[in-house]
Amino acid sequence: MGFRNYVFGKIKQGLAKTRAVFFTDIKVLFGLKGKVDRNFLDELEKRLYLADLGTGATSQIVDRVKQAFQDKEISGDVEVFVKEQLRGMLASQDLDLHFNPSGPTLVMVAGINGSGKTTSIAKLARLYQEEGKRVMVAACDTFRAAAVEQLTIWAERIGCEIVKSQQGSDPASVAHDACEKAKARNFDLVIVDTAGRLHTQAHLMRELEKIYRVVGKLIEGAPHEVLLVLDGTTGQNAIVQTEQFKKTVQCTGIILAKLDGTAKGGAIFGIKRKIGLPVKFVGV
Repeated sequence: MGFRNYVFGKIKQGLAKTRAVFFTDIKVLFGLKGKVDRNFLDELEKRLYLADLGTGATSQIVDRVKQAFQDKEISGDVEVFVKEQLRGMLASQDLDLHFNPSGPTLVMVAGINGSGKTTSIAKLARLYQEEGKRVMVAACDTFRAAAVEQLTIWAERIGCEIVKSQQGSDPASVAHDACEKAKARNFDLVIVDTAGRLHTQAHLMRELEKIYRVVGKLIEGAPHEVLLVLDGTTGQNAIVQTEQFKKTVQCTGIILAKLDGTAKGGAIFGIKRKIGLPVKFVGV
């Protein structure tokens, strides 16, 4: 309980900049005197764009506000309505990880270099360790120099089991070893780090597919989750990355990292609306 309180405290502190856009800049509008007219709608549209909701999500909210409140007095009802629209965009019954009922649960984590992938893996491992689960991480990013070392440092810091090999080794082989050890030693959760890659790097995308196939042969139903780590500061560019990764592996959710460094947290709405993937975790 103490750890979770600490985590929620850090998230609240870290999201101050993102919160400032949604609950300060936009909230000011609802305290104005006047009617919901063209000027009000234009200003609402502008502020939603600044929060990086993107064209589709912004237009949807503005159109619905217009339909519901056109020429009515600006009031708290408009604010409540906008919040309901935002919540509705994120509504999902699929926010939790899907755990394997019989054997280890395997989670693949993908993303481009610099997105916060390795740090996110360490945070996930720590979170589920605190829930009493036996967690293993697999260092399958054998492409980037120092990637294995970086994950090893994190694993040692949080007291987590790690399966690794040398730089340049076949990442699918590392994933294979991790699966076998997890089954033999009754681990609850295996988190597989994969090479950071751009969606344009065809050979690395094929490597990702290979890992996907290998783990599926060793653990029933694996991978049970494929989480894509996105840098929250990239805004709408994150949607392009997501679309491309989905063509290679069946992503099941998003980890939106570095959300404390941006006022562009609105990208979370565009991702859910356009891609249909739930944002399962945020990182600060």
